[in-house]
Amino acid sequence: MGNPKAFLNIPRREGGYRPLEERVNDYNEVEMRLNAPQRREQASRCMECGVPFCHWSCPLGNRQPEWQDRLYRDDIEGAYTLLSMTDDFPEFTGRVCPALCEKGCVLNKQHEAVTIRENELSIVERAFAEGIVTPQPPVRRSGKRVAVIGSGPAGLACANRLNRRGHLVTVFEKNEAPGGLLRFGIPDFKLDKSVIDRRISLMQAEGVEFRCGVKVGEDISVADLLAGYDAVCLAMGAEVPRDLNVEGRDLHGVHFALELLQQQNRVNAGAKIPSSARISAKGKNVLVIGGGDTGSDCVGTAHRQGALSVTQIEIMPKPPVGDNPATPWPYWPVVLKTSSSHEEGCDRRWLLDTRRFIPDEKGNVSEVEVEEVEWVKDEKSGRMNHVHTGRVSAIKAELVLLAMGFTNPVAQGLIDGLGVEKDARGNVRTDPATHATSVDKVFAAGDVASGASLVVRCIASGRDAAAGIDAYLKNKD
Repeated sequence: MGNPKAFLNIPRREGGYRPLEERVNDYNEVEMRLNAPQRREQASRCMECGVPFCHWSCPLGNRQPEWQDRLYRDDIEGAYTLLSMTDDFPEFTGRVCPALCEKGCVLNKQHEAVTIRENELSIVERAFAEGIVTPQPPVRRSGKRVAVIGSGPAGLACANRLNRRGHLVTVFEKNEAPGGLLRFGIPDFKLDKSVIDRRISLMQAEGVEFRCGVKVGEDISVADLLAGYDAVCLAMGAEVPRDLNVEGRDLHGVHFALELLQQQNRVNAGAKIPSSARISAKGKNVLVIGGGDTGSDCVGTAHRQGALSVTQIEIMPKPPVGDNPATPWPYWPVVLKTSSSHEEGCDRRWLLDTRRFIPDEKGNVSEVEVEEVEWVKDEKSGRMNHVHTGRVSAIKAELVLLAMGFTNPVAQGLIDGLGVEKDARGNVRTDPATHATSVDKVFAAGDVASGASLVVRCIASGRDAAAGIDAYLKNKD
């Protein structure tokens, strides 16, 4: 602990965002960064607690006090070595993780948590810039071949770990480029795709093979997959979006959130989308249904496309502001979250249920009928159920985006073809310790097994699945 009084004398300072009037006109990353001396000063605030709840809160088990001390001492190589021991991709988590570690920081009891996420990002970016991050191919190869299906955070983490254990890893990706939802689901203004390309290039230099534009189960049969590889890891994510079965759902102008986000990311990458297929908020009143991060991403994208107005609705009650006695420190606080996209302008409303989509004379959506609800506790089951109040109104909207989360992975094709056992929600059932499925030599990691989750949890799952696969392959020798 280099500066034992820093947490008393130095206030929390964040990098902040680029000016609003500037950032809404492009898709560049919105976050700014402190310079190196300022970042070292922020790292010095870490108290190196006897019980580091930041470590406890992190799904990866990051050793935050240790690498923050190295950052404070300007030992970037040492800091990166410690950080990369537990986090395969700190350049991703440093940008898009909701920082569970900061919510567990002891200083967060006064809402002055150490800026752990930004410190993490500073370490990895300086490590790349200073040439510390270089390809580290394995010294020996096992001769065992592993297929990883899906190149999102879980698949990449699994592939990275298995490759470094000496196995020959091929990552199959159905889309035109690797990254999964990191590339196609998260807007560029949160995660610039050059960051993904940099990591993929590093993994390729270390020996990982990427085969894009390949649908396993169609372009490659299940039989050929199982015959050609010693182990298989399913990491395709949970891609079935939650839908609304209401009148007018098929109207033109009603889309799933990812339809907008994926298309815009492809346009940013240079793809040419026919005007007839282009989803655009330009000059339109936009309604986002769903109050989570994906909904927030839609809000920011709509602004950059030139929306006339943006409204976001949620069926749940408005969370408390600042503190919530129901979720005390060091647990994750269920409180109102205001993103950079919300700051750019958004009418946020709660306790509204969508009843129907109303068309104009051309069959395009023009309004959305909503009804206020109340949440009432069922005395028998103890569950909270929403009750309609009869108070109905209409929201003007020429573009509606459904951002209500995802239910389960797509079973048709590979999952059904393999015949792996699924749980009640349709996720692939796995052994908690090994990540093995009910089919020999087939494993699963990330959202395909857990349901939709956080990037950081997917990386942890991919890492743990790699350990299970490595043990399986060694036992086969």
